[in-house]
Amino acid sequence: MVDHYYSANPAAAHRRQEFRYTFRGREYRFRTDAGVFSKGHLDRGTRLLMEAMDLDGVERALDLGCGYGVLGIVIAKERPGARVAMVDPNGRAVELAKENAELNGVAVDVRQGEGCAPFAGEKFDYIITNPPIRAGKKVVFDLVDQAYAHLEEGGRFLAVIRTQQGAASLAKKIAEVFGAVTELEKGGGFRVLQGRK
Repeated sequence: MVDHYYSANPAAAHRRQEFRYTFRGREYRFRTDAGVFSKGHLDRGTRLLMEAMDLDGVERALDLGCGYGVLGIVIAKERPGARVAMVDPNGRAVELAKENAELNGVAVDVRQGEGCAPFAGEKFDYIITNPPIRAGKKVVFDLVDQAYAHLEEGGRFLAVIRTQQGAASLAKKIAEVFGAVTELEKGGGFRVLQGRK
């Protein structure tokens, strides 16, 4: 089987790195490794998604497919007192997310598993994802369905996607599930889409 960043147990040899990133006046430190998405730097899609985040009133957030934890950690820092949950199928990414949360002084609930399954029965008011496009459309579309099921009424779902890699079909899926879709941001070949329950 080909090893992907969404594999549960990446076989790639460890190549740990650390980088710093400043967002809204705060400096963050992130440790990464081989076998995880966007190792060694913050990718353009995640940056655009962060810029699009409106966290006003957010009390319970889920970083769906958290990787090494950037989005969830930023949400926890921006919204002290909010409950922030994070999930990823990649065990190496989950361990890094826990380590990075500690490194950046935030308390988050990080779990390993597929989609929202590790948070069965829980509801959130904000779910955010940079979905694993290479895992295929079925996997990505399933995340939209799961996000809807785990959102409270009025809750928001945000996803970033490369324009050339299925933005139109993802927008259509979000509109079908949520009843409407809003494009919050676009730039650098990416779009940030939102659905509200």
